Amino acid sequence: MHKSIMNANNLQAARNRGFFAGSRVLAVNVLSSPGAGKTKLLTEAIKMLSQKQVDGRNLNCGVVVGDLETDNDAVRLRQSGAPVVQISTGTLCHLDAAMLARSLSDLAVDPTQLDILFIENVGNLVCPATFDLGEGLRITVLSAAEGEDKPLKYPPAFHFADLVVLSKSDLAEACEFDRELALKNIRSLKPEVEIVQVSAKTGEGLEVFCQKLIDHLLSLKQQSTPGLLIQ
Repeated sequence: MHKSIMNANNLQAARNRGFFAGSRVLAVNVLSSPGAGKTKLLTEAIKMLSQKQVDGRNLNCGVVVGDLETDNDAVRLRQSGAPVVQISTGTLCHLDAAMLARSLSDLAVDPTQLDILFIENVGNLVCPATFDLGEGLRITVLSAAEGEDKPLKYPPAFHFADLVVLSKSDLAEACEFDRELALKNIRSLKPEVEIVQVSAKTGEGLEVFCQKLIDHLLSLKQQSTPGLLIQ
């Protein structure tokens, strides 16, 4: 049963990936524990990205957000000005590729007109780590309040990440967060992973984070062939 579920998910994820690549949309799957600061990070990043230009026009972002219940995070994310779609997963602790594909038709804009689609996954470092959504970039967020050993407790979430964000850096001193130990633990799982330190509250590191997203977007645009469709 589990194998057939994963096989079906991987097939849809491949379709999603082809659609995003063909549309030159950077799909960003964002994972973290509950309360790590994903929503605030994305809200502030989208505000900044919307002022950046690529190919002579301001960047367009959209968001798909998953939670078991409520649309609280979706309401907060709409403060960024981006179109947001809420997926309520009920008892499921993660999004899957089919959920993502279905959600695209609910966006208030044509998804092919976006530059970046953020996917705020359900707050959980276990299940979301093993479900491919067809994203082009996977980000795992670790807050200063969580401690340095979280990567060692939940290795897949960090091993499969393309970028790790150390969030809530403004709380690091108060929480006695050992940044160097956290970096060591993360790199023990994936030595080459990109890591940025960000405080969405103070703005520290936000420019660097946004530039990394733009760099990945530009790389996608250079590699992609336009015109592929989702099925």
